[in-house]
Amino acid sequence: MKIFGYIESNGDQTFFIKHGEPNKVTTLVVYVDDIIITGDDTEEFKCLGQNLSRKFDIKSLGRLKDFLGIEVAYLKEGIFLSQHKYILDLLQETGKLECKPADTPIDPDLSSGESKDSDQVDKSSYQHLQ
Repeated sequence: MKIFGYIESNGDQTFFIKHGEPNKVTTLVVYVDDIIITGDDTEEFKCLGQNLSRKFDIKSLGRLKDFLGIEVAYLKEGIFLSQHKYILDLLQETGKLECKPADTPIDPDLSSGESKDSDQVDKSSYQHLQ
């Protein structure tokens, strides 16, 4: 993206920004083979699309609807972000969809020390992205 004049964010290697004239901004978020392009510079959108299509097989999916489990809704007041579907999918995957809510999902009197008698938990099911 740097060859197209975009500056990489200091805090996030997947976020790029380009300042255009007069006072126009275009931003990109890149994740694997997905790119979110947003901003107020329509000419830069066209130019970037042409540049990317020379190097990659790309297609525009239109307005953003969902990305990495985050749903996007456009309202008069602004943009609404939700992870409702992601949470339902996660509850379904872990067998917790029909569980009743609890303020404390663990016995508050449970000792924090390791128990030699307890079964080992497979952490991998809790440590992945959808």
